[in-house]
Amino acid sequence: MSETCLGGLRIPPANEDAIARAQARWDDIAKPIGSLGALEDAVVQIAGLTGDAHVDVSRRCAVVLCADNGVVAEGVSSSGADVTPIIARGVVRGTSSVGRMCAAAHIDCMAVDMGMFEPLDEPGLIDRRIAAGTGNIACGPAMTREQAMAAVRVGIDLVGTLAHKGYGLVATGEMGIGNTTTATAVACALLGLDPHGACGRGAGLNDAGLARKVAVVRRALATNMPNPEDPLDVLAKVGGFDIAGMCGMFLGGAVHRVPIVVDGLISSVAALVARRLCPECSVAMLGSHVSAEPAAAAVMRELGLEPILHARMRLGEGTGAVCLVPLLDMALALYHEGLSFGDLSIESYAGAYQ
Repeated sequence: MSETCLGGLRIPPANEDAIARAQARWDDIAKPIGSLGALEDAVVQIAGLTGDAHVDVSRRCAVVLCADNGVVAEGVSSSGADVTPIIARGVVRGTSSVGRMCAAAHIDCMAVDMGMFEPLDEPGLIDRRIAAGTGNIACGPAMTREQAMAAVRVGIDLVGTLAHKGYGLVATGEMGIGNTTTATAVACALLGLDPHGACGRGAGLNDAGLARKVAVVRRALATNMPNPEDPLDVLAKVGGFDIAGMCGMFLGGAVHRVPIVVDGLISSVAALVARRLCPECSVAMLGSHVSAEPAAAAVMRELGLEPILHARMRLGEGTGAVCLVPLLDMALALYHEGLSFGDLSIESYAGAYQ
């Protein structure tokens, strides 16, 4: 039976028959049972989501949501907001960090303007602007509740469009100076974390900058008083358009049956908001890595996701999510082409323990 949430979204449960067939296929391959660990689990999860044990992620993309944050006025980042459009342009042109990595892993890469301060005239940039950046959360709400919902809807619709185009997997990414501050504020509000232990150095803050960031997150929470029982309220008051859009992407993945890869702190916070809005959407979430940002591990634990990579990454742009894809490719090469116990005329390990 489908679950309904957030104004009528219908999310079917995982397909148990596809899960059983995918697990049986893994168990029939001539190797120790479960020996690819979380990679096997990821393939089985995708089968359950799509309802097809013939798992295919050969057509995949990374979607980088770009947005500016008014909180940069508080000096919470080592870079200025002028960097956001520079990197956004690089994503579109394939010259940014995630663009180069996507090319190496045969992943289509695209950028979406969710609300940069200034419109960017760049062919290929997808325009879904909600507003010209968010408000300064240290002084008031980031956006209205209506804007937050509009950004969530953009994310849902983006995944629907990608599913229609045949994409079998989507990696989430973001670009927006100041968004580790907004993401940490959201995490603190939803999980009751202390900003002192939750705030990290982002793109490279010094000690004074980190102390300023902690103070700004405290002030944002005190000023806006986001309601932890109302995820959309938290998102609107201390979040960002990129976080809201990615929240929608995780919801859209569950609705349209496309696996969505969680990246680092900002992406995982968006996933947390999505899960609080609609717990059933977890069926579409794949963990990739644990960010080096202090709040990231707590968020991933709350999500119940098992990140495969532990590489102290904190680059953003979706680079950690993209790193998962080649590992899935290798796992699927074995899943589809590996010899079975029967092929080798040896007793299966499963049979040996029955």
